[in-house]
Amino acid sequence: MWDRLAASDPGLLRLTAGLRTVAAIALTLAVLAVLRVPVPHLVAGAMAAMVATFAIREKQRGPQAVTLALGLPVALASVSLGALLNRWVVIGDLFFVVLIFCAVYGRRFGDRGTALGLIGFQIYFLSLFVGATTSALPALYGVICVAFACGAAARFALLPQTPAGTLDRLRRAFRARLAQLLATQAELLDAGPDDAEKVLADLRTGTARLHEAALMIQGRLEDGVSDPAVARLLQRRIADAEIAAERLGLLLLTARSARRTDTLTLHLPGAPLPTGSELPVRDEASDALRRDLEALRLLVLRPAGEASGTALAQVRNRLLGYREEENLPPASPAVQDVFRGLGEAARAALGLRVAMEGPQDESDDTPATARSREELDAEDAAIEVSEESEPEEPEPAGLQRPTTRAAVQVAVGSSLAIAGGELLSSQRWYWAVLTCWIVFLNTASTGEILVKGYRRLLGTVLGVVAGIGLAALVGHHTWTAFALVLLFIFAMFYTAPLSYTLMSFFVTAMLGLLHTYSLSVLVLRIEETALGAACGVIAAAVVLPIHTDRRTNDLLVTVLDRLADVTRGAVDQLSGGAGGDLVEQARALDQALADLRAATQPLTHPITPLRARRDTARYVVALLETCAYHGRSLAATAELLPTHPSIAADPRLRGACGRIVHNIEAIAAHVADPRSGAETETGPSIASMLEPGTLRTPRYGRVTDRVLRHLQRLDEAVSGLARPLGVAGGPVQPRT
Repeated sequence: MWDRLAASDPGLLRLTAGLRTVAAIALTLAVLAVLRVPVPHLVAGAMAAMVATFAIREKQRGPQAVTLALGLPVALASVSLGALLNRWVVIGDLFFVVLIFCAVYGRRFGDRGTALGLIGFQIYFLSLFVGATTSALPALYGVICVAFACGAAARFALLPQTPAGTLDRLRRAFRARLAQLLATQAELLDAGPDDAEKVLADLRTGTARLHEAALMIQGRLEDGVSDPAVARLLQRRIADAEIAAERLGLLLLTARSARRTDTLTLHLPGAPLPTGSELPVRDEASDALRRDLEALRLLVLRPAGEASGTALAQVRNRLLGYREEENLPPASPAVQDVFRGLGEAARAALGLRVAMEGPQDESDDTPATARSREELDAEDAAIEVSEESEPEEPEPAGLQRPTTRAAVQVAVGSSLAIAGGELLSSQRWYWAVLTCWIVFLNTASTGEILVKGYRRLLGTVLGVVAGIGLAALVGHHTWTAFALVLLFIFAMFYTAPLSYTLMSFFVTAMLGLLHTYSLSVLVLRIEETALGAACGVIAAAVVLPIHTDRRTNDLLVTVLDRLADVTRGAVDQLSGGAGGDLVEQARALDQALADLRAATQPLTHPITPLRARRDTARYVVALLETCAYHGRSLAATAELLPTHPSIAADPRLRGACGRIVHNIEAIAAHVADPRSGAETETGPSIASMLEPGTLRTPRYGRVTDRVLRHLQRLDEAVSGLARPLGVAGGPVQPRT
């Protein structure tokens, strides 16, 4: 159960955020109840504690403490201005718009600027919510100070979270997700025609979840590990394990098919499972395959203290033995490939365990296992930490700067929301402003704002229905209602990264439990929410708009540039040159692809009426994920060159790669400017571009044979990208 929790919530980040917020609120209410403050001040204290907890985003405890200390005077100033300007409606509204502009503009100053802006906005909103007056300011000062102190206690004492501890939990989550993926791969062996598609969908989901965990670990390495060499080692071992697991899934799909499986099958939702099978239902090889997949899963899951003993050593030795040709069982070539993949996955799991938990017991090693350890040790010793950093791209100036544009847009949208909200209700108009503010958080295009506004409205409507029903069931049982309120606050923060609709549902249902809210008030909340979302969309579409097409095109160009860098660097190193920091380049590619995937959500959302466009977006992203997989594999193989005894550089690969890089750059140029006239090149397959006889060497001997298939698949995927993106093709050009 703990492994399942670790896998579902990597690093326990969502669990910690929910528990910490609930603890801060409960502690604040307990202190204020002892002081016998009135109910409006209890509400203010709960809201302030919530803001003081979730606004802080830094990962290190020191910067968190500084931001929290700076946030207190910001909060006191904000509530003071809210109380002072409350009596002058027009001046107060104008100041609110200016405050919103400054809060959003503050994002350009990083996490601290974002947190202080969020605190300033939310506390001003709090003053409107509780109807703060100048006479009540001393009491509100005390309430806010108590709330910030309780937020600090929850963060630093009750539920402390260090970067190193978070990284350790993320590594456990990666291992748990890897084990879950291996379990799904084992199910694929016995999946019949009726449930094969479901298992394939689970395989896609498991592969994506493993990649997500790998990205989260890479994002925490700098803060969680003090030694750059250890961080780089862990980054490489995580990448090796991810590539080995994905490759094992592809080999299993191929073993189920009468032909080689296209890599796109693992990345394109709805792609059919290949028909036919080269895998017998029951024979000695298939039984061994089922047994060894389960054995690999158990080895991945076992902590260091339990991963010892003769029996486990024999299992590990058997799996690593499949890296030697003489240890492969008699079977078809496709099934033997699966056993080879098992051996490579076992080697990756061994390297991952050594990187995470230190040296292991070597007393029962076989020669095959000893060779794997020697390879890993040689790779570890060869790791060099690059001190060079890529130059940062110049940020646009003026109104083209993203933070400035967003600040202007949200200020205009909030002005519309204030005007419209006042027409709906002179008492609760601020709900419209809150919605307008929220739909601009973590969004960068009109489409993203539209989808976020739709999700907030849907969650609000469902929350109103649930809140009314729960209020009727709870009645006047105060403690039951209080417990449900805390539960919903926890659920709100626990589900926020997963579903914005669920988060909106829980916060609205929580309001429904408060008996001060009648049916008419909750209906008004729906109306104000719809108005705020509409104002946000209108402002984003009219004022300095960034359309979804433009944003996705910019991100697509970035992904293609990163892909070209990885491919060029990996093949250059595989050809005998110096490819640079391939691990970091692969990470940059993965991050750029994750940004693109998030930006295309408005295009792939179920409510979009443009079905053909949705299918095209999904297809392009799936092709890019396929390209990224092969790019990571090329980079991982190139990293082995200095130390791996069985592969060597092959200069002919540089020429074979030229067309791929040219086509990637041509597609990027066309996406950036459709009038560029860039054309892709077509020609013979990558394999035929090399001299005859290359493929007659041992299957996994020379680097050419190890890399050729990745280059071929990458060439096919890049050519496939040209068609949906409308890039013209031409004949292959002669290359020197």
